[in-house]
Amino acid sequence: MPTFVLASASPARLATLRSAGLDPVVVVSGVDESVLDGLPPAELAVGLAELKCRAVLERDEVPEGALVLGCDSVLELDGQALGKPGSPEEATRRWAAMRGRSGVLRTGHCLRDTASGEERSVTASTTVHFASPSDEEVAAYVGRGEPLHVAGAFTVDGLGGAFVRGIEGDHHNVVGVSLPVLREMVGELGHRWTDLWAPRA
Repeated sequence: MPTFVLASASPARLATLRSAGLDPVVVVSGVDESVLDGLPPAELAVGLAELKCRAVLERDEVPEGALVLGCDSVLELDGQALGKPGSPEEATRRWAAMRGRSGVLRTGHCLRDTASGEERSVTASTTVHFASPSDEEVAAYVGRGEPLHVAGAFTVDGLGGAFVRGIEGDHHNVVGVSLPVLREMVGELGHRWTDLWAPRA
């Protein structure tokens, strides 16, 4: 069974993979995400995923024969790619634009089999319908800090879940990794998804 490596610092991605039976080794890529600014949202998401995956391949923490996954997410709204807002002011502006509307969460996935050198890259897309929180609710949410550090300034698996009316597509993709897409990628690289499940305790 190959070691599964997650090239991402996202606790939500790690929790999703663990809930799906995997026990990933986390190796944070530390890539400069600004190098791909200007790309369309779907291309940006998969381009950043590829950067993250490839950045960790030579690290000592990545064992020989590992499967390495890089992921990155952006919210597409009005044709623009919205990543992490980074500041309370920007998060507040984002929610002023998002509430009562719908956006598309694009998550890029790049999976490399270090044994064969083969790689697969896919962007998965899920439509997100936002509620219309009041200014006071937005201020309280931004004040808790959660939206500052996540793509699109919202979560579905945290405090922001109450501000999402619904989604169309894979909800895991909104959390940060599409499990059905990843299972297909694993199969294309010649492995069985169920072989990646951690042994029973």
